[in-house]
Amino acid sequence: MLRVVLAEDSVLLRDGLIGLLERFGHRVVAAVGTAGDLVAAVAEHGPDVVVTDVRMPPGFSDEGLRAAIELRRHRPGLPVLVLSQYVQRSYAEDLLDSCDGSGLGYLLKERIGHVEEFVDAVRRVAEGDTVVDPEVVRQLIRHRRDPLARLTAREQEVLALMAQGKSNASIAATLVVGEGTVSKHFGSILTKLDLSLDDSTNRRVLAVLAYLRG
Repeated sequence: MLRVVLAEDSVLLRDGLIGLLERFGHRVVAAVGTAGDLVAAVAEHGPDVVVTDVRMPPGFSDEGLRAAIELRRHRPGLPVLVLSQYVQRSYAEDLLDSCDGSGLGYLLKERIGHVEEFVDAVRRVAEGDTVVDPEVVRQLIRHRRDPLARLTAREQEVLALMAQGKSNASIAATLVVGEGTVSKHFGSILTKLDLSLDDSTNRRVLAVLAYLRG
């Protein structure tokens, strides 16, 4: 069971998220509607993970994101999953640059509809993984055309799945290929991007995202 602090200004969505998380056995210790209340709730409850919207009152710009980054600054390692209505590459970059980038997630709100995928993302972020929406990954890839242009279409698919934190086995299942084929693509990607990574899945994700951010 995870103890969650939830920040979302829409009452309907907030109540829906509470019900969803609790249905999977987690406990929402605080559900708030402003960035200021988010900071106060984290100080009071010391949650296992924070789930917050990017845009919150009073300005409805990036208050939730800024609160998340500030919380990470004062509480290094605090797991935070940020939800956004649209892809905002600069928001993703700011969030992933906070502390060491682990225990962070950036998802589009449409992912909430994929219930098990969303709940799994909350769990993985709480465990210290990095979870990034595939559309954000595509935006980052488009931002870095060279030398990414050297990658084949299939290698770019593998890279996008890697950046979501998927294992070689999961990537193989998604693409309906063998794990050996994924390993071969992975080696080719490392060579073409001049990346030297260890076997840690999360370090691999962080290194790839760091490269994509330029």
